[in-house]
Amino acid sequence: MSPRRNRPKGAGSSGRTAEDENGRYGGWQSSEHWRGENWSVRHVAGASAQGKSYRCPGCDQLIPDGVPHVVAWAEHAGVDDRRHWHKACWNARDRRTPGVRRSRNAPRF
Repeated sequence: MSPRRNRPKGAGSSGRTAEDENGRYGGWQSSEHWRGENWSVRHVAGASAQGKSYRCPGCDQLIPDGVPHVVAWAEHAGVDDRRHWHKACWNARDRRTPGVRRSRNAPRF
């Protein structure tokens, strides 16, 4: 009997396929055009966001851990500049005012 395979058939040297990358965070990735730039948008399932919280740039509120949300970044900037948005805030990004203000004692992230 031969030993069990740890990697899927046909995977590259990293052991991951393109399908694994798209579904890795429980969602799907697409590309959108916004403000004259191409943006990569990834939908994140709540189960893969356990133990992490983020601040949404659309409403300046916390996205608690375990909540499904959207991760977006400009394609020319790369993944280091990605931002986590509420799904509703990402969909309403054109209707939002650019200067969202924090309350006086809100933490700065």
